[in-house]
Amino acid sequence: MKGIVFREFIDMVESQFSLETADAIIQASSLSTHGAYTTVGTYPHQEMVDLVANLSDRTGIAVPALLQHFGRHLFSRFVEIHPNFTNAFTDVFSLLNALEHTIHVDVNKLYRDAELPTFSYEQDDQQHMVFVYRSRRQMADFAHGLIEGCIAHFKESITIQRADLPPMDGEAQTRFTLVRAAHGHA
Repeated sequence: MKGIVFREFIDMVESQFSLETADAIIQASSLSTHGAYTTVGTYPHQEMVDLVANLSDRTGIAVPALLQHFGRHLFSRFVEIHPNFTNAFTDVFSLLNALEHTIHVDVNKLYRDAELPTFSYEQDDQQHMVFVYRSRRQMADFAHGLIEGCIAHFKESITIQRADLPPMDGEAQTRFTLVRAAHGHA
């Protein structure tokens, strides 16, 4: 997993919980770096699992809720850090449709060793989209938060229905059905 994700997670913990909480979860986790992540480095996914689990233990907030919260936070940070990835799109569906074949292609150019989840889409009209997340990392809660962050960024009124699907080829699968309200924007 890319260091930028770790760095942003630790920054979020420091700013939204406390420096003490960030230090405590770093100390409680088995980290190869002892919490010193570079944004371009690549680190074991298990370290993120440890950090989130330790934050859950310390705060009493369930891991799925923390991952969703972090996803929303990270999307807003991506808007600030990489505005070219989001400014090219006018709404949630156009951005999500471009994720696999445009945005992830650009991410792989920046971070050649990135191990990204895969997505597939079905969109019959402007009101509905089915978005399927696949990953060996099993971080659908994080993906859910990123989608929520995208919806908030574009100020759209979209509901999300989520269904965990049976694993395929060792990858977790989750289907997100997005339904845009008739008026479109919140």
